[in-house]
Amino acid sequence: MYAEMKKLCFLTDSIFSIGGVQRVTAVIAKQLAKDYDVTIVTRDRLEDKDTSLYHLDEADIHYRFFQYPETPKWKQLICKAYSYLYRKVLPQTRFTSGLYAHSSFPSEKREALTQELQQGQFDVIIGVHAPLAVRLVACKKELGNTKLIGWIHNSYKALFGEGSHYLGPELRTHYEWQLDKLYKTVVLCQHDAQEYHIPTSVIYNPLTLVPGAPSAGGSKKFLAIGRFSPKHKGFDLLIQAFALFAKDNKDWALDIVGEGEEDIYYRSLIANSRLEDRIKIHPFTNDIQRYYHEAQVFVLSSRWEGLPLVLIEAMAHGLPIVSSDLPMSKEIMGDFAQYFKNGDINDLARRLEEATMIDWQQRSEEALTIAARFDVKAIVKQWKDIIE
Repeated sequence: MYAEMKKLCFLTDSIFSIGGVQRVTAVIAKQLAKDYDVTIVTRDRLEDKDTSLYHLDEADIHYRFFQYPETPKWKQLICKAYSYLYRKVLPQTRFTSGLYAHSSFPSEKREALTQELQQGQFDVIIGVHAPLAVRLVACKKELGNTKLIGWIHNSYKALFGEGSHYLGPELRTHYEWQLDKLYKTVVLCQHDAQEYHIPTSVIYNPLTLVPGAPSAGGSKKFLAIGRFSPKHKGFDLLIQAFALFAKDNKDWALDIVGEGEEDIYYRSLIANSRLEDRIKIHPFTNDIQRYYHEAQVFVLSSRWEGLPLVLIEAMAHGLPIVSSDLPMSKEIMGDFAQYFKNGDINDLARRLEEATMIDWQQRSEEALTIAARFDVKAIVKQWKDIIE
């Protein structure tokens, strides 16, 4: 216990909803609450509060529910006009970036967030996700000596690459200039740290659940888990690859655990392949360990990731891995996993076939060894080093 209990705040869009970012934020917050006075400021609605989710009720954490006020329409038009000019026309300099930071975050919203954060008299505020980290920068002057930390959960490529679903390449320099004004910017892997043109700190996400019984390795089931958001997790690729694999293999099945807007699309792919008896979609559950225990091989088909918690969870249950060849996957698993070319359905189908023939016991033991590196106590110590 530190001599003086510091006041720590996590600023996040959501904590009371299903998602990997929410889960890891909850796990880190619960651990830090043992030594700090922790508050989570969230844009969830008060009626959505459910502290049993992620077992938040096990920790002494305060919650504040915040909503931005409306910006007048005339001001919205002016802000949108400048934002368009910055992204498409104007030379991008630190000066124009500063103006864009304000046009993309109008004064009504900026002042409301500043006042909310001032009330807590926090020593440290952690902005969860890149956009909230940048919004912290806009409030920096009014927050005085508070340490402001940005916690980036997407990969650099996902944020700033061509075709990004988040920000896009035209905002790369803006975000880097703004993030550089924070006390620290935390990213999830060494590969991303090397991509940034500003100093960053690398902290891996921890294993966020207590593993259940390891897989016995005889079920002949592939398992994939994740939110059904467009393209991200690549479940469309996986379903099509399994259909190719299933032409010659009549034994193995595929379980997909998840929910979201792509649900109908995925079910139509399964139906069109006439594989309803071999590919099953299951809703999210607090008993996810059961699916890990019942699987034989875990598949990560994502087109992009920050640090995929499901990989660590799967390995903690002794599962071999088939993964898209993401830099993050290779960084944490090395040559343990079987990699397919990102987006390549035929290559994924080949890797699924190869996974049915591996030395399962040896891979299972290797998986447990890798997962042990992501113990939450070691990860939280790194957070404390930054906070202190």
